[in-house]
Amino acid sequence: MMNQISPENSTAIGFDLSEPATLRIVLSGPWILRNRLPSTALVMEQLDTRRGLQSVSFDSSGITVWDTGLLVFLSRLLQHCTERNLTVDRSSLPEGVRALLNLAAAVPEVGQSSAPGHRAGTLEHIGNFTLQSGVGLRHGLKFTGEVILSFIRLLRGKAQFRPADLFLIIEQTGPNALPVVSLVSYLVGLILAYMGAAQLERVGAEIYIADLVAIGMVREIAALMTGVIMAGRTGAAFAAEIGTMNVNEEIDAFRILGISVIDFLVMPRVLALVLMIPLLTLYSGLVGIAAGMTVAVLVFDFSMFEYYQQTIRALDLTQFGVGLFKGTAYGVVVALSGCLRGLQCGRSAQAVGQATTSAVVTGIVYIVVVASAITIVFYKLDI
Repeated sequence: MMNQISPENSTAIGFDLSEPATLRIVLSGPWILRNRLPSTALVMEQLDTRRGLQSVSFDSSGITVWDTGLLVFLSRLLQHCTERNLTVDRSSLPEGVRALLNLAAAVPEVGQSSAPGHRAGTLEHIGNFTLQSGVGLRHGLKFTGEVILSFIRLLRGKAQFRPADLFLIIEQTGPNALPVVSLVSYLVGLILAYMGAAQLERVGAEIYIADLVAIGMVREIAALMTGVIMAGRTGAAFAAEIGTMNVNEEIDAFRILGISVIDFLVMPRVLALVLMIPLLTLYSGLVGIAAGMTVAVLVFDFSMFEYYQQTIRALDLTQFGVGLFKGTAYGVVVALSGCLRGLQCGRSAQAVGQATTSAVVTGIVYIVVVASAITIVFYKLDI
């Protein structure tokens, strides 16, 4: 046995040379940063001078206390052993040290990169896109199923979430969204009225501006614009909030505590949008009608009463029902997209930004898909 004690403290490192093919490193004393710890040069000297050396092992029974100083020493030593193709036996190290060394050595899994100079062809791009779409579809269906089960638990009174969280999210997604919904709806109503007037004026039917704006806003445009606004505003916020919680390992903490992430985080957000978007859709339609009235009264000299009467004749409960149904469907899509991308977020700041962008894009794309599907169904049903 050969020992090397670092000066100024009792931290010690020794070498057991009894086995020719194995270097046994004996560690003892307090391995903490405030002490002057031995250098890895001592071990390097042994590695260079021993012939036929095949493995390295440790004896840590003499360590009284340790901190990151021991981890830094061991990580550097393991790197040197790897460079020399030596087998390292960590079994005698403290359990906590082994766990932290494994964590430090862990490398995030990355996809297989193409060979240098290789350019993927069109078929390869199509294949990769198809595979990724299949995985995304499977994850989306699984997530939707979990939300449905959570909703069933909610109906049975067994869902794990706080009503206070629901009311807070309702405030954020409802009243706080009124300014941007008002502005966009009013401007869209103005555009729709001017575009309709340009065509109707040719045949002297300017009065039907009221019909065009009322039916267009209430039945289709109000729900669509509200959905797009909420996708960019609320869906992105959901993804950023849940993604940040994922980065901070709060999602893992919920799972360890046995708290359903779907119940506690996703369900309140879905309920809030399902409750608020129909009201915002109705409000958006009324604001758009008011914008059309502004154009008709100020530009085409219609009276407010005349415009009001024409609007009442054009609308019925069916138009309102279609608009509210579409708005509710868009709200569900936006909430699911934002929460799903947040839960899929990685563990970095860049991942949070990517999840937020993906939530907005996914929400808008699926809003358009759902809008097209509902419109075709309603047309076939003559609604």
